Amino acid sequence: MTNFSKLATILPPEQKAIRAKCFHPTGAFVEFTKDETEQSIPERFEKIVRLHPQRLALKLGDEALSYEALNRAANQIAHAILAKGGKQDEPVALLLGKGVILTAAIFGVLKTGRIYVLLNPSFPSTRVDFILKNSGAGIIVTDSDRLSLATGFARRRLHLINVTEMDSRLPSSNPALSISPDTLTWITYTSGSTGEPKGVVQNHRNLLHLIMTQTNDLHICSQDRLAMLMSAAGDMLLALLNGAAIFPPNTKENRSDDLGNWLIQEKITIYSSVPSVFRNFVNTLGDHQTFPNVRLIRLTGEAVYRTDVETYRKHFPESCILVNRLSSTEVPTFRQYFIDHSITITDHIVPVGYAVEGNDVFLLRDDGEEASSNEVGEIAVKSRHLSPGYWRNPELTQAKFSPVPAEEEKRIFKTGDLGRMSPDGCLVYLGRKDFQVKIRGHRVELAEIERALLDLGHFREVVVVSLNDHAGEQRLVAYLVPVRQTVVRADALRASLSEKLPDHMIPSSFVVLDSIPVTSTGKVDRNALPAPSRTRPELHTSFVAPRTFFEKELAQVWAEILTLDVVGIHDNFFDLGGHSLAATRVVSRVIKTFQVDVPLQALFAAPTVAEMAAMVTEHQAKKMGDQALSRVLAELESLSEDEAVNLLAAKKTI
Repeated sequence: MTNFSKLATILPPEQKAIRAKCFHPTGAFVEFTKDETEQSIPERFEKIVRLHPQRLALKLGDEALSYEALNRAANQIAHAILAKGGKQDEPVALLLGKGVILTAAIFGVLKTGRIYVLLNPSFPSTRVDFILKNSGAGIIVTDSDRLSLATGFARRRLHLINVTEMDSRLPSSNPALSISPDTLTWITYTSGSTGEPKGVVQNHRNLLHLIMTQTNDLHICSQDRLAMLMSAAGDMLLALLNGAAIFPPNTKENRSDDLGNWLIQEKITIYSSVPSVFRNFVNTLGDHQTFPNVRLIRLTGEAVYRTDVETYRKHFPESCILVNRLSSTEVPTFRQYFIDHSITITDHIVPVGYAVEGNDVFLLRDDGEEASSNEVGEIAVKSRHLSPGYWRNPELTQAKFSPVPAEEEKRIFKTGDLGRMSPDGCLVYLGRKDFQVKIRGHRVELAEIERALLDLGHFREVVVVSLNDHAGEQRLVAYLVPVRQTVVRADALRASLSEKLPDHMIPSSFVVLDSIPVTSTGKVDRNALPAPSRTRPELHTSFVAPRTFFEKELAQVWAEILTLDVVGIHDNFFDLGGHSLAATRVVSRVIKTFQVDVPLQALFAAPTVAEMAAMVTEHQAKKMGDQALSRVLAELESLSEDEAVNLLAAKKTI
């Protein structure tokens, strides 16, 4: 049998040649050595602070911090945490907005030798309550904007630290604590098959190993400027442990099509996101818009398609390298595939590529034996840098992580992903083996959604599946068998589910059935489930057809993006199954169609066709006087449908 783990360490000449070009033009790269993984993250960070005290570390809008200022802020938070006392292994919860303070708080917790757990303010309170109780956090670090929310969560006598009103007399010096590389750093809660989230933990050594491999493979240097489009602490560390700068986008102010201008304005050199966000972004670009400073695009979390590579070539310079990666919460990046303008992609799905140092990857058949070349199997990783396991769940840790008797420091983790390995060790990702899926970059257990629906008490049977939509993205569809004959309204279901599940776990479509189809052995026959209808879902809102030209145009845009036959002018976009990523597509279409300057948050402020039509009218009024606007509107209203469509088409070509 072919030994893939040995083959995988040998890169083909094409991959070597592309990697050799993956440098910042200044040549400022400094190798990250293995010795530097045998320390704590604060030690490495404080070394960078000493080397580059006045270099820009982080910028969000008009707010910017140097390395020295960021370190001082982190130190004050660390001293505030230490002053509260508590056990060394007691986690600290962070309830903060993205950006400057969150970054300082993360380093502040790590400097105390404690574990942090992020609380997402947008998550349902029941989910946040579960995370607080399960993690055993003793402190919540928050700010004035979220203080009332944090106070509600802290009713179990948790200590609160409000960083906005923190005592300015707190020391700003490094705590200088001795922290072992084996010390845990964070708990990340992911969707769980039991219906409850599970906490995955990580330690300093493993994270520094990740930073080492990514630094050396991508040649990250102090001159790089990273766009933080994902809430990925690993990406933050990749920048700040190398003297680079991070730039979280101010999404509340940016338009959907303004990300490109922001990348150019901030001279971003490294773009990182999930593929669906990248796909949505490039679809807003003009034919000739390019990004001369971007040298690296990093995609992970979902499948990358050949069409993504084609748009990358169209908008990014020949010096820019695209890297497709494969990772999981339990195993940081363990495969990567480098792409330049000359490489040929023959299949629809882009490979996730070749080995990352320290991670042996192999495929397992259903019988437990290693799969042969080009045979589909479950992706397994053997490494000494796997997650230590699941927080306070030794049984699950033992079940998921297998020891390697001959190599005591290594373990094996079966990812649940399917793949196919070519003879030269190139891996192609083929999706999940079980009922766990990736939705907009988030790992989702379908069983958790099914349990939440059953808990509502309205349904006898529930099956949730993930399907590809017309844009090639994964979307969730729930098949429901009600307990009694009743009208199932999508908006009411979403409102109930939003009290338990985050937005990305709420299905976009609900299909009511008399019974769930089963196979001859009694199992759910997922292949026999009907495709979701394009019919407008049942809502509490009555259907009202579009009345004006603007409303007709907007309703058509919504219907196309939501894959519906019709949309009423008073239907809420999110009640129809829309989500934030789809919302950016709508706003982008509105900007291009009507030539108006509307903000990214427009659809959240005006979530119906009627409201958005009024917003379009208002924004057009800013471009012309009231009399001119009245005249144009009168002319539009008097036009026939064919005349109006022809007029709009003519305007689009100007």
